[in-house]
Amino acid sequence: MDRALYIAMTGAKQVTLQHASVANNLANVNTQGYKAQEDLFRALPVQGDGAKTRAFVVETSPRADFSPGPLQQTGAALDLAVRGEGWLTVQGPDGQEAYTRMGKLQVSPDGQLQTATGLTVMGDGGPIAVPLDQEVSIGGDGTVSTVLPGQAAVSTAGRLKLVNPPAADLTRGGDGLFRLRSGNPAPANANVRLVTGALEMSNVNPAKSLVNMIELSRQFDLQMRVIRTVDENDRSATKVLTV
Repeated sequence: MDRALYIAMTGAKQVTLQHASVANNLANVNTQGYKAQEDLFRALPVQGDGAKTRAFVVETSPRADFSPGPLQQTGAALDLAVRGEGWLTVQGPDGQEAYTRMGKLQVSPDGQLQTATGLTVMGDGGPIAVPLDQEVSIGGDGTVSTVLPGQAAVSTAGRLKLVNPPAADLTRGGDGLFRLRSGNPAPANANVRLVTGALEMSNVNPAKSLVNMIELSRQFDLQMRVIRTVDENDRSATKVLTV
């Protein structure tokens, strides 16, 4: 009886957490470069001094779906999308190196290249600064070039740090950015290529996510019915024993 009760109880809890994860995916269906989160369940026996009849349902480590999202052509010079595998490097809110596929860039008032959310974009040698009075363009290899309006002389301001670490080594932080599990910076990868004038959209499938939410709601109802059934069986058994 313990086994059924604890599996249903912890299962209902984990279904609620997964429901929140799917809801977060749906909330980011229009977020540029967003990667859907996936969650799985597994049964886990009690470790230590717990009753051997008890077992728990726990959530495995959440993982991200790294499949590319659709490209949206914008024509803007500072809009970028990574072609195939790879990441743009930014400075996270904690000051550490982080990775994103959100390529809508801008030039800050002090001349630094940033994302639309204000994160500093990192180059091979650190942050990239560009003159405010010049036009900025970015090549497919990440080279940032500037030119005075009406002139032909082109200057190079730097090159974006593009990386491509193994997907298994990446973990998503609470800020939505990815980092290496080791905490170390990833090496630059010269094979990563960009598409300029385009943005990668979210890879969340809204229809699939809505169906998943319905399935999770049904799973939660099933777990609650199991709990009620176990409780009723326990009451019936108690009555038999006291007769």
